Amino acid sequence: MPNWNELEQTLTRHLNLDRAPVAITFCDGAPAGVRKFDGSVPSGCTFWKVAATAPAGRGAFYTVAADHQNCPIGAHTHNVLQVDGGRMLNEMLGMMAGLGYVKMEEVPQIPRWPRTPAAVVYARLGEAPLAPDVVIFACRASAAMYLGEAARSVGAASALPPLLRPTCMAIPAAAAHGATMSLGCIGNRVYTGIPDDHVYMMVRGADLGNVADALDGIMNANAQLTTFHQTRLPTLTSGEAGRA
Repeated sequence: MPNWNELEQTLTRHLNLDRAPVAITFCDGAPAGVRKFDGSVPSGCTFWKVAATAPAGRGAFYTVAADHQNCPIGAHTHNVLQVDGGRMLNEMLGMMAGLGYVKMEEVPQIPRWPRTPAAVVYARLGEAPLAPDVVIFACRASAAMYLGEAARSVGAASALPPLLRPTCMAIPAAAAHGATMSLGCIGNRVYTGIPDDHVYMMVRGADLGNVADALDGIMNANAQLTTFHQTRLPTLTSGEAGRA
């Protein structure tokens, strides 16, 4: 198993991350030796913030279905059982459709985790107690570019376009297809507090070591190309563009 702490440090340094990557693992039972989440949150993606910003040694925990009942959209994408039979989900989707935010015919196309988990483990990457199914990066667009290029170079990138709402559907999408970008959604941005200039890259956990290994070459190539383009720019710019 990779050294998750070293991977977190390497990725944070290369990508200049200001929030720790978060590992998520879907489990068929309660994981031994991992603490259960204690509290209540408004959304499933809030768990990402809790894990990423927890004090040292507290960045890993697991949730059960009861912890996800406030977020019917997240429960849907994670295939978590909803105790009300989906009533709140239908009400929320109806409200969003009424606002013109979503069309009901889009709902069946939303990616979902393929089976119902008994527990979901969240952890900052460096404290991951289990091999992650997906690693969530909240990052600037430039960092997403580097991650996407690294994933593509090792055959670990999906062919999907950047996904829109809901943000959490990018987790099952990445698990199924490879590294996937999400532009985020307004609910996620409210509940996680990520900056407006950040997007998400979701990387399949099994691919993360290879993606991290490829980053050195990708970053070096981009540094050389930066110099190339900066040198070339003034020699090929004139007229109105030169005065801009």
